Amino acid sequence: MRITLVRHALLPLLAAFVLAGCHGKDDPTQPGGSTPVASVQSSVELLKKGDLAGLWKHALPPADYATLRADWSKRDPNQPPITEQDRARFNETLQKFTAPDAEQKLYAELEPKLTQMEQQYKDQLPVLISMGDALVKRGIAQNTTLDAQQKTQANAVVDVLAPWAQKTPWFDQAKAKQAVHVAVTTARQLDLKSPEELRAMDFDTAMKKYATGYDGAKQLLAIYGLSVDDTLDSIKLSELENKDGHAKVKIDYTLLGKPLSTETAMVEVDGRWYSESMLKNARQSHQQHEDNAATAEPAPAGSTAHTD
Repeated sequence: MRITLVRHALLPLLAAFVLAGCHGKDDPTQPGGSTPVASVQSSVELLKKGDLAGLWKHALPPADYATLRADWSKRDPNQPPITEQDRARFNETLQKFTAPDAEQKLYAELEPKLTQMEQQYKDQLPVLISMGDALVKRGIAQNTTLDAQQKTQANAVVDVLAPWAQKTPWFDQAKAKQAVHVAVTTARQLDLKSPEELRAMDFDTAMKKYATGYDGAKQLLAIYGLSVDDTLDSIKLSELENKDGHAKVKIDYTLLGKPLSTETAMVEVDGRWYSESMLKNARQSHQQHEDNAATAEPAPAGSTAHTD
């Protein structure tokens, strides 16, 4: 349930760089916004700070936020048990990234591989990335949850990221060394001890861990020339429409020096404005959790049919 919720609600928000602007400000610690634009702006401020717990609290009406927190720690009955193989794999990876000499060992292992990969793939990389570009665009075209405008906007982002990926010095030894440092530092800050701990985290603990991972990911992208913060800082907002409790906000932003735009739908609940997609996905995830729990419940006593 947790991974589904993050994938379908939080990650689309991050991927679209949803939000921000220079309009009248609300208190971002409060649920929703006084206007559609103010709600979006507060979300980006929280995202820039890496305050993912605060982002959820702001992005959902109080009742839905309480439900999210309550659902978070409930075990998914369909989740498979942790096996000894899972535990061994987790511990091996953990040791590789958190041992006292982890940084030196990881880079020593990576350095010859980078040299070999550069020799083998440097000339082929632009072609491989172009093929990946085509596959991503095909996936966008076949996506049934995106409308025509959203598909156009998604393709525009791909058109900016593909040339960046083609020109980025992925085999650069100095950058690789920086990346290893960030990966090791982030792994140590996460301070995970076991797969059981990872699965049993409550909402507040999970949000702190996700925020640590988010910060590490931003640092890694920045090493290779993609600054998430620069993109968030570039965002300008304008309200396109507002009628009968529904609104659309246009988000103009710059990605890698290229101007782009997207739109986000907002909905009014009890006088405050929220992201329509985040609210919808949070409620769908709760319903899925309820359905899973109902399916896992044992049949009432005496309900089993008997034959003589």
